[in-house]
Amino acid sequence: MTPARPAAPATRALAWLYAREEQRPLVTALCALEDEIGASLRPRTDHQVAHTRLAWWREECARCAAAHPAHPLTRAIAACFAGRDAAPLAGLAGLVDVAQWDLAAATFDTRRELTAYCERWAGGFIVPLAQHAAPQLDTRVPRALGAALREGELLSSLAPDAQSGRLRLPLDELTLAGIDPREFPAPPWGPGLAAQLAGRHRELRAALARSVAAVPRAVQPKLRPLLVWAALTHLASERGERRLPAAPAASDHHAPLDGWRAWRAARRADAGRLRL
Repeated sequence: MTPARPAAPATRALAWLYAREEQRPLVTALCALEDEIGASLRPRTDHQVAHTRLAWWREECARCAAAHPAHPLTRAIAACFAGRDAAPLAGLAGLVDVAQWDLAAATFDTRRELTAYCERWAGGFIVPLAQHAAPQLDTRVPRALGAALREGELLSSLAPDAQSGRLRLPLDELTLAGIDPREFPAPPWGPGLAAQLAGRHRELRAALARSVAAVPRAVQPKLRPLLVWAALTHLASERGERRLPAAPAASDHHAPLDGWRAWRAARRADAGRLRL
C-alpha cells in the first residue's frame, strides 16, 4: 500500500510526490515528526508545557538513534533504517534544537549562528532522507543543501516570524547596513532592508545551485524529492526578490505552474541533468 501523502506544507508534499515508493514512508514520518515537535511553538501553548514537550522529544530522538524508539513516528523512522546504517538518525535532535531556538525567540547575532541553526535542521530532516536514499553520498552535500532549503523558508516568512518575535537575519549584518530590526514586522520594507534581502536571495540561490551541482549525476535520481524541493525553493526565492519591497505572498505559496515545474525538475533529476 502506498503511504498517504503527508499533511505537510505544499513544497514538502511535492517532494513526497516525487519520492520513490521506498522513500515515501520516511518522508511522511519526517514531516509528521517535524510537525509534532513544532507543535510546541503554536500560539497559546503554555511556555513551561512547551519546554517539557521539547525535552521529551529530545530524549525520544536519542532513543530513536539508539534503536529504542517509543513513539509511533520515531518507530516508523527507525523501521525505515532497518538493515541500514542508522548513523544519520543521530541528527534527529536537530529538529528539537531549532524548535527550542524559535521558542526562545532568540536572535542570530552573526551569520555563523544562522548557518548553524539551518544546518541543525538539515541534520534532522535532510541528511537522514539523503543518506537513506544514497548512503555513499558525502554528508556535507545534503547538509549544505538542507541549510539552503531552511534559509529559503526563513526568507519566505520574514514578516510573520518578526511579528512573533523571531528575527531571521543576523544582527551584525543589519547593524552594518544601518537597518532598524523594527522594520521587519511591517512591510513594505525600506530601500536599505529591501536591498539587503535582495542580496540574501541571490546568495541563497547561488548556494542552492552549488549544492545541486555537488550531487553526482548517478545519484540525482535517488535524491529526486530533495532536488525537486531545491528547484521550488529556487523559484520561490526569485519570486520573493521580485516582490521586494513587499513581503512574499505566503510562507509556502506556489504559483499556478509550479506543479509542472516540479515535474520538469523531477524529469531532469531522473536523467542526472538537473542544474539550477
